[in-house]
Parts: sequence; structure tokens; C-alpha cells
Amino acid sequence: MSRIAKHPGPRSLDDLTRAGLTSPGEHDALAPVAARYAIAITPDMAALIDRSDPADPIARQFVPTPAELDRRPEELDDPIADTAMSPVKGVVHRYPDRVLLKAVHACPVYCRFCFRREMVGPGGEGLSGTELDAALAYIAGDPAIWEVILTGGDPLVLSPRRMADLLDRLGAIDHVKVARVHSRVPVVDPDRLEPAMVAALAGARQSLWLAIHTNHVRELTPRAEAAIGRLRRAGVTLVSQTVLLRGVNDDAATLAALFRRLVELGVKPYYLHQADLAPGTSHFRTSVAEGRAIMARLRRTLSGLALPVYIFDPPDGSGKVPLDLGLDPFPAA
Repeated sequence: MSRIAKHPGPRSLDDLTRAGLTSPGEHDALAPVAARYAIAITPDMAALIDRSDPADPIARQFVPTPAELDRRPEELDDPIADTAMSPVKGVVHRYPDRVLLKAVHACPVYCRFCFRREMVGPGGEGLSGTELDAALAYIAGDPAIWEVILTGGDPLVLSPRRMADLLDRLGAIDHVKVARVHSRVPVVDPDRLEPAMVAALAGARQSLWLAIHTNHVRELTPRAEAAIGRLRRAGVTLVSQTVLLRGVNDDAATLAALFRRLVELGVKPYYLHQADLAPGTSHFRTSVAEGRAIMARLRRTLSGLALPVYIFDPPDGSGKVPLDLGLDPFPAA
């Protein structure tokens, strides 16, 4: 049995207290948060948290706070309209040539800013065998679908066997030329990228891209970097996604350190996301003006290889808006 299987990390308020990440005195204030939103922190991320620093950027991403109960009027359970754009269960068809496929709803960690926080968690409803068949039949039935993006939840919580089977079934659909996997796993739970999982990803019949979600350079531990190296050596093409988060990475120097290190590891910074209007996440959101100012500083100091596109997914489901084009989804911000 692997170390990760023996020690899954904190998954409850009691676990957080035992790990020294919360105090017993905070339990009553945090109980309603834990009742509403899932908690999970992997051993890799728990080990990074500086317990002496109340503003630690790793803790801020994963340790619940009472601020999550502060729901603003503009916040939405489904802030990018996944449900409205879902023709069959598990598929989101927002763009003509690509779809999201959400086979699982579980994650190895539960980020406190997650835009799907109302949909994911322990016991979260993934796709049954029949539902997965229907989702794949929908994809097979639309020859305009060129790319399938595996998301969730985190698709890399699937077993290597199930991942290989899913990619093989997608590979049998002739018009699907690209498969993309969106995952936190390489940085938060690198042990999952065991040889069998790497082989499953590398064995995809179509072009396979993996988008790594990482928000702070401290997440790129030696173990995470080793997992990224295994993927690269297997021929998996790597890009990254980062969410702009107040108190975590909302300054140019912090983001520059992350983006430079990613490029050094062979990962192209792809998107910098304006934080979505998920419930209870206002304490994470910066203004668009702040994000643009940060991007302006990054453009003056970073190689083009290290620059992501600054984007926002509007709640009408219309698709990503590049915020550097002068379009502002928050005119009052």
C-alpha cells in the first residue's frame, strides 16, 4: 500500500485540528463551512503550510475559514453556466469544436475558491457506466467535436486502468483529435502519477495535453517536479492554469516566480484566471483593474514563453473573455 493510501491527509475539522491547521476554538465557527463544502488536504500540501504564518498562501488555498459563509448577491452556485451548457450528463458543450467531459466529481484536495464547489466532494456523483456510455455517444455523434477536455472533479483520481480505458474509448472516435486533462494532481498528489498512470496518459491515441493547476511556486516541490519530469519524458505536452487569488499570488513577483519555474520545468503557462463568482469566495477575488496592472508588470519583465493569457469565464456561459482586450465583466470594479 502506498504512503498516500495510508495517510490521506486532513479531511475533517478534527483532522485539521490534529494537524495543527486549526484550533479547537475555531470548531464552532467552521462547522457550518465543513457541513456545506468538502475538506481535503493532501500530505504534500499539508507539509508545505507554515503554521506560524496566519497569512500562509498554501493554507489560504486549502484550510476553510468562516469567510466562506459570506455569500454575495452576485455569486452563483454554477458561476460559468455548466448546467445550462450540458446536453447530456457529464458533458459541457460551450464551444462548437470542444467539450468538457466530467467523469468524476471527487478531488484529492478541495480548494476553498473552487468554482465547482457546489458540485464536487466526497460522495459527489460521478458518471455511472450507462451515463458514461451516453456521454461518449454524444461526443461520437457530433463530428464537429475536435477536442475533449477531461475535468471534474479531478480526472487523475481515476485508476490508471480506468483512465486508459477512457482515453482508448475517446481514441476510437475518429473526429476527436485532441484530449486534454485538467488536474491538480501533479502538484498536490504526485504519487498518483505512478508509472501505470503515466503510461495510460502517454498511450492516448490522440494528441494528449495535460493542464496543471498551480497557483504558487512553493507548490512546485521536488516531488511535484519529479512527477512533471515523468510526464515530460513520456511525451505528454504540459501547460498550466493559475487562478489570480488575493492573499495567495496577487502580485507580479509571486506570479513571475511561478511562471518562470514552470517554463524551466517544460510547462507553458497557459491561462491566468480571474476568480469566478463562486459562492463564499469574495475574499479571494481581485478587481480586473488589479489583474490588468499585474499583467502589465509581467509583460515588462517576463519572456513571452512565461506569459499566460489573462481570462474570465462569464456567468452566461458564453466562453472565456481575454481581459487584456479591454472587456470588463465587472464594470463597477
